[in-house]
Amino acid sequence: MIRMADLAARHARGADRAERAVLEVLRSGRYVGGPLVAAVQSRVAAVMGWTYGASTNSGTDALVYALLALGVKHGDEVVVPAVTFFATAGAVARVGAVPVVADVREDLPLLDATRLPLTPRTRAVIAVHLYGEGCPVPDLPVPVVDDLAQVVGAAPAPRNGTIGAMSFYPTKTLGAAGDGGLVLTDDPDTQAAVLRLTHHGMPAPNEHVRVRGAVGANSRLDALQAAVILAHLDDLPARVAARQAHAAVYDAELPSFVRRLARSPGHPVHQYVVTVPRREALRQHLAERGVESAIYYPIPLSRQEALSGIAHAPTPNADRFCAESLALPVHECLAPADVARVIDAVKAFAP
Repeated sequence: MIRMADLAARHARGADRAERAVLEVLRSGRYVGGPLVAAVQSRVAAVMGWTYGASTNSGTDALVYALLALGVKHGDEVVVPAVTFFATAGAVARVGAVPVVADVREDLPLLDATRLPLTPRTRAVIAVHLYGEGCPVPDLPVPVVDDLAQVVGAAPAPRNGTIGAMSFYPTKTLGAAGDGGLVLTDDPDTQAAVLRLTHHGMPAPNEHVRVRGAVGANSRLDALQAAVILAHLDDLPARVAARQAHAAVYDAELPSFVRRLARSPGHPVHQYVVTVPRREALRQHLAERGVESAIYYPIPLSRQEALSGIAHAPTPNADRFCAESLALPVHECLAPADVARVIDAVKAFAP
């Protein structure tokens, strides 16, 4: 089976380095915080084009604490795109705000910046940079949070606002061996605020204060995950180059009934997503030939039960995209023969 992700094969690319780093952490006895976590914060921030990073225990929490650092509170509205992983809206709800779902562009599943549903209650907009493609947003009267989970390795990394969030979920191009996240900023005071919020709002042992109006909690990247991330970081350029090479072959060889999404220069190809007629039939056809595929995402946020009761404008572009999109394997561990096999399987399908 040609899989959408092969984490065991990825680990094998740098197993000695990663395992040695993890063993050093275990032998050190320092599992929470420390120099490895600090190194992830600074080195990954630099790769993404930001000055400071504040680590969290997940990409979801990175969004939560980015919103809290902006002062988003109960009753505020935050605009989110209809096509994204649920965590984008879930993070808004977790801080007590209302996720207002907006439609995506007709040509790409990115927030349509020309039709943002801004109101006097809008406190922020989350721009999700999806599959590796940047989502540009013009100057707005409210802050923009950049959701950067899928653009690691982009050159340059896209950016709109003054704060960003990213994920180290294992299947990300730069992933940990578990969950992890990072808030990105150029402001040292914002970094300090996020680090305090993620440590129970403690300015000193046994003292707990509100930070930018919010009560803190526990959301920390542990040293073991930091060791894995640092061990993988040097392999990031090679991973991106391999994905870009696979995508170029797909672009040239896939049949015409497959519609490729436009990619900007420097796109890191986090996912290779196309739109096709008879998607479910094609998925079954591919599975029968040993090719795994995936749908990111089958249900737009505007139709998620968890967000029922919130007024959303119609999202026809998102509805259409979610009904037709399909992701093909493009990870860095594929061999050229694997890519050729995927192409042959798609060509054998009758649209």
